[in-house]
Order: sequence, then C-alpha cells, then structure tokens
Amino acid sequence: MGIRLPTWVWIGAVALSCVAGMVNVVGFLGFEHQAVSHLTGSTSQLGMALAQGDWRSVGHLWGLLIAFSLGAMLSGLLIQDSTLQLGRRYGVALALESMLLLLAIPLFKQHQVWGAMSAAMACGLQNALATTFSGAVVRTTHLSGMFTDLGIGLGHLLRGLPLQLRRLTLSGLIISGFLAGGVIGAWLFVRWQYDALLVPALLTGLTGLGYVLYRQWTLFRHH
Repeated sequence: MGIRLPTWVWIGAVALSCVAGMVNVVGFLGFEHQAVSHLTGSTSQLGMALAQGDWRSVGHLWGLLIAFSLGAMLSGLLIQDSTLQLGRRYGVALALESMLLLLAIPLFKQHQVWGAMSAAMACGLQNALATTFSGAVVRTTHLSGMFTDLGIGLGHLLRGLPLQLRRLTLSGLIISGFLAGGVIGAWLFVRWQYDALLVPALLTGLTGLGYVLYRQWTLFRHH
C-alpha cells in the first residue's frame, strides 16, 4: 500500500471492528451461543445439522446466513461500489446498522432467533461498507484476512522483502479493535445482558453522524 490512508479510514475501521467484537460476544454469550459477525463457523454447524437431521438448527443457521447476506446486499444497494471513497452514503448505512442492533435487543430478550438474525444482518451490512482501499482488504467483522496479512508480512520480512507497513498496521489495529470489543462486550453482558447491544448501536450511530459531519467539513473546506 504505497499511498497514505485518509484518517477517516483508520478511525472508522478500528471503531467498527470494536463494534463487531462487542456484537459477536453478545451473540456467543446469549441463549443460542451463536456467532453473528462471521459465517465460517455457522456454515460448518449447518453442515453438521444437515448430516444429523437437526432441522430446527438447519432453519436457524440458514436464517443467519441469509440475514448476513441481506445486510451486505443492503449495503450494496446504498453504496454501489467496493472501493472506499469519501462522499458515499456510509452515514445512512451506519444508521441502519444502529437500528438493526436496537431491534435485536427486545428480540434477544424474548429468546427469539430473529434477534440473532437482526444482529447478523447488521454485521453483514457493516462488513460490506468497507471492502477494499488501495489494495488493502478492509474487513471489520472477522479477522482471518487480517491474520493472513500479518503472516504474509512476516514471511516477506524473513525473506528480506519490503514490508507494506501501512497494510500491516491496519491489520493490527483491526485485530486489536475486535479484541477490545470482545472484552468490553463480555464485561457489559455480565452487567446488562442484552442491553449491552445499546453500546455498539450507539457507536455505529455516532460513527455515522461523525462521518456525515466530516464529509460536510471536507466539502466546505474545498469550496
């Protein structure tokens, strides 16, 4: 990554990875003990459920996969591009994510699987917001790609190849943000139960508002 990333990309990526860490921990600690921010484990569980003929779990897991995909689809409808660029409707998308997280709270409290689906849809929407920037894959709801980038960087270092420091730094920050979100989410769940989702809902709402204000300030500055 040879060019400098804008400040809003760094701040947004770390904030959103922290949000995803919180949401995923609440999903794990909830009544279904289900990850909602990524689909690898859920797809494996779906395979096991199909093999065992556990049709209740099959329906639930398919619902999660579909909900996550619908969230990503909604992001695609709003933003219509895979490259991060100031001026797109990220604020609207983040506001929708905030509303989906708020909707998940009463559904979780009623032990409805729709709560997990609403949270998964919010995560799918968030993950599709930021996909690529200058050759760097930016994923904020799961970490496999970030750890892969770190491993590739270490391999390059051992071979004496030049390091892509900005790319590796971004990966490290996203991993740290997700981990911090997990710690905060677990701490909040013990005290507030599902109301812990109020915090990531508030963070996404504020991040969306901050983006809108930053965008307006940038436009004002260039006129």
